[in-house]
Amino acid sequence: MSKQIRVVMEYNKDGYLLYAENYCGAFTRGKTKQEAVSKFPDEIRQYVKWITDGKEDLEADYEIIIVQEKESQLQICDADSDVIFETEKLPIGKEEFENLKKLAIKSARDFKELYNSIPNKKFSTLEERKTFYGTIPRTADEMCEHTNNVTNYYVGEIGVKIDNIKDIFQNRVHALECIEKSSNYLENMVFHGSYNEDWSLRKVLRRFVWHDRIHAKAMYRMATKVWDKNMIKNPFYFD
Repeated sequence: MSKQIRVVMEYNKDGYLLYAENYCGAFTRGKTKQEAVSKFPDEIRQYVKWITDGKEDLEADYEIIIVQEKESQLQICDADSDVIFETEKLPIGKEEFENLKKLAIKSARDFKELYNSIPNKKFSTLEERKTFYGTIPRTADEMCEHTNNVTNYYVGEIGVKIDNIKDIFQNRVHALECIEKSSNYLENMVFHGSYNEDWSLRKVLRRFVWHDRIHAKAMYRMATKVWDKNMIKNPFYFD
């Protein structure tokens, strides 16, 4: 029996950004829909190995089902995104929140482990390139700082105000603790936030994991081209 991947698709003439609705934070990108879809089996296999700490490596067939589409005015090719899933507007139970919280914390912990294994965190082989948010982060230091710096922005969009902590793992834990201090956080209210973008707690949790994966992949690929692969930690099980 094939495994279903329920996909939310954000797209425009410049590219496609696909998210697995039922695998929080899993995603693919491509210049065409076909290219983005073709990457999903590998993404899900890596993702399953990641969430099970290498204990599972599913080889099942996958059935891609597009459950939601959004044509975007943003720079999809640079992973600029503002979609909110229809399922991200639903209330969230305590047990489900705890599972998603653990996933977001694990993601930050594993990002930090990868980052810490890189011998020279100020070195880069990437060429300088500008995107919608400025110059792309090129070194491990820049990637880590950029990934961490969105923390107060994300939670701020659902009404939780924090000052960022420099350590990405500690900052993630702190942000989630602050969310839990809100008496009605499990109602998963939808907030109309900055840049006309809608946010919810579910979306924040998904965006944490998704954003970690984007920059962890870039960091790992760059590092393994420069240093011995055995030196670089691979907690996300990227190929």
